[in-house]
Amino acid sequence: MNMHSPAKARVAVAPAASPDGGHAWFILLSCFLVFGLTFGVIKAFGVFYVEIHQSFETTASGTSWITSIAVATIHVVAPVASALSARFSHRSVAMMGGLICSVGVVSGAFARNLIELYLTVGFLNGLGYAMTWTPTVTMLGLYFEKRRPMANAVASAGECILTFVLTPLFQLLIDSYSWRGALLTLGALQFNLCVCGMLLRPLKTTRAVTCEVNTAEEGSSQLPPKDNSEQSKTSCADAESTRKSDLRIKVLKYVDYTLISNPQFMVYSMFGFFAALGFFAPALFLVPYARSKGVGEYQAAALMSISAALDLFGRVFFGWVANLRLVETERQLTATVILLGTVLLLCPLASSFSELAAFSAVYGLVYGATVSIHITVLAEIVGVNRFGSALGFFMLIRSSGGLLGPPIAGFFIDKMSDYGTGFLMAGVSLIVSAIFLLLLHHTNRRGQGSTSKNTDMH
Repeated sequence: MNMHSPAKARVAVAPAASPDGGHAWFILLSCFLVFGLTFGVIKAFGVFYVEIHQSFETTASGTSWITSIAVATIHVVAPVASALSARFSHRSVAMMGGLICSVGVVSGAFARNLIELYLTVGFLNGLGYAMTWTPTVTMLGLYFEKRRPMANAVASAGECILTFVLTPLFQLLIDSYSWRGALLTLGALQFNLCVCGMLLRPLKTTRAVTCEVNTAEEGSSQLPPKDNSEQSKTSCADAESTRKSDLRIKVLKYVDYTLISNPQFMVYSMFGFFAALGFFAPALFLVPYARSKGVGEYQAAALMSISAALDLFGRVFFGWVANLRLVETERQLTATVILLGTVLLLCPLASSFSELAAFSAVYGLVYGATVSIHITVLAEIVGVNRFGSALGFFMLIRSSGGLLGPPIAGFFIDKMSDYGTGFLMAGVSLIVSAIFLLLLHHTNRRGQGSTSKNTDMH
């Protein structure tokens, strides 16, 4: 009879390499459509702004909370969506998110007051966006490695193309069926997010193999250990340590909480917070600002289409530039963020349609250059293995900026009775966010310097 129980060893099998081809192109297509039917819809929602504002006779700040709640919910729920994707599957979470989006928007068409719009088009819609967007972008990062910057740029271009198409379409639907009928159509359109989720075929994941080794065979001549209290205490301590270690591994599998101790990640998250304050306000207030300057309804809607067209070019071109690795993507992002903030500060100088069209073109180009690489920079900071959790935490930290940005801009608009002040607030926020990118660059340089010194000493 063997006195020793078999020892168990866990052997990890390496995950499959990123294919950069094959089914990866279907993942890219899915991500392209998801960007368009989530953030593209948010950018085009400015067309609804004026109609809802007039229908409920509310303030600019009150109406802007619809978009703010949606954006904030996306960011807050992103870590939960990331954990659910790890627990179940990216495909099932994304499909559930598409269903929630559709139900939320269709319910919003029957809203009797702003509170109901906050709950449906704001919260429910944002919840669905988070559950769809987060697993899709995570899968894109897993399927692409060599072409990742370009893949992220092409995927995010879906936001531009759908904004370009949806803005005049929404205006046409509003004129034909009112804003409520337009929301019903949008709800039906967003049901296609379930189809996007179906395309998320999982890669081969890391699996643990348990091997049993009979220690009695290795040392059968050894006597059984003495049963004394000291050895019992040691065994109990080892067992407790093993249980804690297993629990930590299980938690890290779903949520990598150690990211909060990563200084580069936290600095970059602060950039995300201040950038979010300025990212979403311009898209919401551009159409109302043009209308306040006497520009016609369809001309004002055309401004968003102009912005979307140049946004598309900016994402693809600057994503391609980032893929060439001519300059560090971190430096490229810093330059575009500073330029974007400067362009927004100049917006109140535009008053005619031609001037606003020029602003929309430049804004779209620089905005596209910025958003095409900011997810790529995040992946470079934390590495692809921690990217899923990092994306969730990044979105969570950025959520307060997305929540507060439009209402703060709306507050200044109500006080000053001028939509131009909203663009000034957004421009200042982006300039402040660039300071954290400069700090990140300094932190990285200092880390590289200390690494070089340690190498030289050895």
